[in-house]
Amino acid sequence: MFDSTYTSTSPEEIRVIFDRLHPYLPPNLKKVEPHPSGFGLSFTFTPPFTGREEEPFKPVAAYDDPRLSYVSQTENEAEHLLRRQAGLVLDDVYQRAREQWRDAAYISDLRAAIHEAPALWKTYQHELKALGSAYDYLRTPEAAREWAPAVSRLIDAQDRTRTAATAFDREAAEIARVHERHLYADLGHTAALTAAGYPEAAEWPIAEADSYGQSHYSDWDTHPPLAEQIRRLIEQQDTHLAKIRRLSGTNTN
Repeated sequence: MFDSTYTSTSPEEIRVIFDRLHPYLPPNLKKVEPHPSGFGLSFTFTPPFTGREEEPFKPVAAYDDPRLSYVSQTENEAEHLLRRQAGLVLDDVYQRAREQWRDAAYISDLRAAIHEAPALWKTYQHELKALGSAYDYLRTPEAAREWAPAVSRLIDAQDRTRTAATAFDREAAEIARVHERHLYADLGHTAALTAAGYPEAAEWPIAEADSYGQSHYSDWDTHPPLAEQIRRLIEQQDTHLAKIRRLSGTNTN
């Protein structure tokens, strides 16, 4: 950004600065104006970055341009200040360009990674609801009259829910890797997923990338992959049923 000396920079000096910077500016930089905050400048890039271009960096040639190279203040004060301002502007342009490019790359990579996640999540939710119903049914008087078939239906529901969770995790792992790859993007996970066209993804349970594929999870891990969450739930259900059998002294009716 321009520093405090910008307040004394004349329109002609501004024209000279951008004339010198022109060969090094991003080709899609279409508009430069004072920032609404009153500090520095605002840059408009059109067309917007897609994230599939090369990441924008300040051209090396700018360092060798004799119109931008360092001149001491004692040698030429006006030229010293002009070149200093030009350097600040160019740095700011590319900082903003990289920020926008990184967000665009993040969004683009999410779109490429997400294929069936919305449908897989709906399937999981359906199976989880059915599992809950099958388990709750075992607490009713009606279940006591058909215990073995009711338990069998619970086991089937457990298997379907486990399968649905595992299927969702396969795509969730890809999403998690994209999140990890774009750790330093300005966009957060939910904002990036929303920008990619998936606002419903705010409720998707996406674990850390290195959590997927593990054979064991610590009890202290409160956000494991979905399949591990279901394994824990099924274990709790099975433990409860085993306790019923033990305390009642019966296996099936």
